[in-house]
Amino acid sequence: MGVVKAAIGDGVLTFMWVFCASTLGAATSVIATAIGIQGMVSLLITITLIFILLFIFGIIGHAFGGASFNPAGTAAFYAAGVGGDTLISAAVRFPAQALGAVGGALAIVELMPPKYKHMLGGPSLKVDLHTGAIAEGLLTFVMNFLVLCIILKGPKSPLMKNWMLSISIVTMIVAGSAYTGPSMNPANAFGWAYVNNRHNTWEQFYVYWICPFVGAILAAWVFRLFFPPPSKQKTA
Repeated sequence: MGVVKAAIGDGVLTFMWVFCASTLGAATSVIATAIGIQGMVSLLITITLIFILLFIFGIIGHAFGGASFNPAGTAAFYAAGVGGDTLISAAVRFPAQALGAVGGALAIVELMPPKYKHMLGGPSLKVDLHTGAIAEGLLTFVMNFLVLCIILKGPKSPLMKNWMLSISIVTMIVAGSAYTGPSMNPANAFGWAYVNNRHNTWEQFYVYWICPFVGAILAAWVFRLFFPPPSKQKTA
């Protein structure tokens, strides 16, 4: 029952995340136009919006018993030995996250005002297949290593953690925009691939699932190399 509850929580949270995160482009544009700024300065708006989302979703995820909206993040924390996941629970949570992402993408496509629908679409491959796969894997590696460092070894203040995470996310998105979108979240990529009828392609599986999982697990292993878990004391 615990595994099913976790999967349901993940599905609901991922639905909400994909729905809300997909509005960031439009929201940034509206706010930037309203206050009269443009160019790279508008990234500060995006960072602030992501900060707010992370803060809210952190509360919701905690209320759902530690729900997650990113399979790569779930894999990274499992490989780092953090949390209570097993291979079985992770295997159940991943499909739930993917289904939640599909629901979130379909919902925002229906509800987004027509004048902003051109800003939707999700991540897409902009280079050759292998370059894209390497880029998505590398970006996911860096992102998850930063997440582990910030969450587990970073400042105690939740607000400072979320601000650092927000800056990291936007930095990785800008760095990968000319390659794969990027996604760094297999569920999010799958949701939009489903909407665009690309969910059953080798490109989707290779670039947006295999390589991000490899990157996330490698990030966890490198993290454990730098910050090995405390050894268990043998009791007499």
